Amino acid sequence: MKEVIPGLLLPFAGTVGGAACVFFLKRALSETLQRIMTGFAAGVMVAASVWSLLIPAMEQSGALGRLSFLPAVSGFLLGMAFLLLLDQLTPHLHRNATSAEGPESRLSRTVKMVLAVTLHNIPEGMAVGVVYAGLLAGSDDITAGGAFALAAGIAIQNYPEGAIISMPLHFEGQSRTKAFVWGVLSGAVEPVAGALTLAAIGIIVPAMPYLLSFAAGAMLYVVVEELIPEMSAGRHSNTGVVSFAAGFSLMMALDVALG
Repeated sequence: MKEVIPGLLLPFAGTVGGAACVFFLKRALSETLQRIMTGFAAGVMVAASVWSLLIPAMEQSGALGRLSFLPAVSGFLLGMAFLLLLDQLTPHLHRNATSAEGPESRLSRTVKMVLAVTLHNIPEGMAVGVVYAGLLAGSDDITAGGAFALAAGIAIQNYPEGAIISMPLHFEGQSRTKAFVWGVLSGAVEPVAGALTLAAIGIIVPAMPYLLSFAAGAMLYVVVEELIPEMSAGRHSNTGVVSFAAGFSLMMALDVALG
């Protein structure tokens, strides 16, 4: 149990560290750097979805033989549908977008931007929570190293996300402290989602293959719907592709080396 709390808090610490960049960076992040950061985050999320979530989901369904893919496919599609529903029900504004998505709302631009990041932090928190739930339940396919690798990988990709939230807000007129607080709030949902998932361990364990793949589907929805368009925007979009490859390779290496 002692490794669970640090594991749940580690991704949030990544967001806090990134948001703190607002205190010591004097210039706004360039579009190229933001594309690099976004591509890196996308690569980490894709690799985490495959190695830390989908593959273990299929391994845990091995008793089904050739149909061992069914729980993974079902959970994956449900995860996609869940994020699609949240996307439709939550007013939010993506970086560099000219208009908000979701229902009409009088929320400020700042709040809508934070909600956009919060939306894709929910599945990340769930992913960490369900993996640690499996670890506590003694699942043979989940190790302490593998759970830590997932938490560390998400923390690494949360660092640039925290900066991408706090820095633009400051240079749009927010004080450094307020911009930092908004950046921190965008990631606060992760430990909450992880803890709530962990609290339902009695329900989670029997449905572990479905929930692992559910988290993977939700994370990949975010990658395809938000991160890939942002990393490929504008000229010289190959920078986003290269950073995607770097993030994917790092997460893959972490999972194999620590798992």
